[in-house]
Amino acid sequence: MNIHVKIYHIVHIDNLPSIIADGCLFSDAEMRKRPQGSVVIGMNKIKERRLTLPLTSHPGLNVGDCVPFYFCPRSPMLYMFHKGNSPDIEYRGGQQPIVHLVADLQKTADWADANNLRWAFTNSNAGSCYFEDYVNFTYLDQVDWESVNAKQWSGRQDKKQAEFLVEHYFPCEIIEEIGVYSYRQYEQVNNIIGSQVKRVQIKIKREWYY
Repeated sequence: MNIHVKIYHIVHIDNLPSIIADGCLFSDAEMRKRPQGSVVIGMNKIKERRLTLPLTSHPGLNVGDCVPFYFCPRSPMLYMFHKGNSPDIEYRGGQQPIVHLVADLQKTADWADANNLRWAFTNSNAGSCYFEDYVNFTYLDQVDWESVNAKQWSGRQDKKQAEFLVEHYFPCEIIEEIGVYSYRQYEQVNNIIGSQVKRVQIKIKREWYY
């Protein structure tokens, strides 16, 4: 079964040098084992909860053990960074320094299988207590794609934030594209990655932002 779907992970641009140096993104569970120096952009209480939220499709594996991806850019979380008024988020740097790392769903799953790492996808926000998870792409129709692709998502933000999760880490080598807010961030990312990540394209994607 050949799936033509892209997945998106958002990071602060200041974290890119360490990601490139490590050669991968780590899960939150893995990051807690490492010296802290990254810009934290998520909700700490949600991050804590994800560490103990189990995936029913993989007994013993929790959401926080996995690197998360959305199925779309311009996520509700990014909107919260843009507004900068959530009491649950310490980060107040806005949306412009946030970049989208883009990969191919099928290639990522194939890579995980080849490296004996588990993966799953959910039909809603995996930080909530009301998601279902799957390990077979024949169930991709359980994702509410209308909500995922919606520009106006009030009342259905959990469905828009359906996730793909890959165990432990995700390698830079299969990042296909980095979407940025403006030419300023384009130059920054270009200077950071140089030729270290092969074949990755840096693109100004203003439509991925608010």
